[in-house]
Amino acid sequence: MSSSRPSPVAKLALAVVTEPERALPAPVGAREEAMRTLLQTAADSGVSIVATRPTGDAERLLGQAWPFPSPFAVTVRTVALSEGLDRVEARARRSLERMGLPRGDTLLVSGATDLAGAEGRALWDRMMALKDRGLYRRIGFLATMEDGPTLLARRYQPDVVQIACNILDQRPVTEGVLSDLAGLGVDVHVASVFARGLLFASRETLPAHLADQGVALSRTRRRLAEARIDPMQAALAFCLGLPPVAAVVASVASAAELRAVLAAAHAPRPDLDWEALALSEPAAFTTGSLSRISNAA
Repeated sequence: MSSSRPSPVAKLALAVVTEPERALPAPVGAREEAMRTLLQTAADSGVSIVATRPTGDAERLLGQAWPFPSPFAVTVRTVALSEGLDRVEARARRSLERMGLPRGDTLLVSGATDLAGAEGRALWDRMMALKDRGLYRRIGFLATMEDGPTLLARRYQPDVVQIACNILDQRPVTEGVLSDLAGLGVDVHVASVFARGLLFASRETLPAHLADQGVALSRTRRRLAEARIDPMQAALAFCLGLPPVAAVVASVASAAELRAVLAAAHAPRPDLDWEALALSEPAAFTTGSLSRISNAA
């Protein structure tokens, strides 16, 4: 019976990180080879979604490193609406060119606040036009709980909504947002599954605005340690086990990080009191900056 269950990796999406604080400096040729190894590892493991953003040189590196034939559906983010509607559309096209793709799977508005503003409908119309021309199969937006994602989804009827959700911030689950979005026919993607590195941070390394969360975070990590559950395993098990979720976006900077994520995803689902692991004030770490933890995939 168990062999008929879909692999947990079927719901896993990868956001490939190339920022210097996560990816070690390397000559151009070595970086391209590392990207090829990462993508081939993902393909061999059954990962089918790659999420990108229009910053740095990640798109160019991806374009030079896709396996052939590529098994990946690619999700692209827009640049901010503050750069202008023409720039948003041109950059969405340029992302495909940089990656050597004739079309992408999904184009996401990078910030839901862009849709809530005066030019929100004009922005959506531009994205609909790109979809109608066949450049992107689906369109949607990234959102936080503070953005009112369900109301925006009712207004715009997106194909995809990506929202932050993790064991420390379970509001999308407890407040019914994931189920509401899925009920509207939306493909729900969850991101920030490792709480932007917070799950791997010690109290000593917490930024000042999170100092008062240190005790609660230590309590969560102690509960995981007592259950002999690795934080990465718990984080992935929680998100992959959410029925309304179609994809779980995990960021990786190397094939080694990807292998760690894959191993954690395949581990047996732990029997935990998930609600007891959540922070009482999770909104605190959705604002401000968090330093990236090198192994925080």
